[in-house]
Amino acid sequence: MNNEKGRGGEFLAGFIVGGLVGAAIALILAPAPGEETRARLRERGIELKGRAEELSEEARKRAEEARKRAEELAEEARKRAETLAEEARKRAEELEEKGRITLEEQKSRLQEAVEEGKKTAAQKKNELLAKLEAEKARS
Repeated sequence: MNNEKGRGGEFLAGFIVGGLVGAAIALILAPAPGEETRARLRERGIELKGRAEELSEEARKRAEEARKRAEELAEEARKRAETLAEEARKRAEELEEKGRITLEEQKSRLQEAVEEGKKTAAQKKNELLAKLEAEKARS
């Protein structure tokens, strides 16, 4: 950005110098008495100096406006990035909590299934032992 300001300043300076040189050459080459030519040169120089100052001030104001706008955009981008980061952090926490709850629920269901399996196995064992005892008693 500073490089662009430098180029703009160089262009403006070249433009002004070119204008002054062109005006001076035009007045010198124009057929007029010496005193009149010098007076024209002075007037034209004063006009061009005033115009150069106006252009310089305008360029300075535009550069300042551009700098302020760039700062505003940077601040907006920083705030947006902070907001997005906070939203992502909250979402990650929510997902972590949901995952933890789901894991606990699955663990509880698995434990219940294991206990139910143990009860069923014990029950079947007792039934088989009872049948075996009944068979032995008949024999």
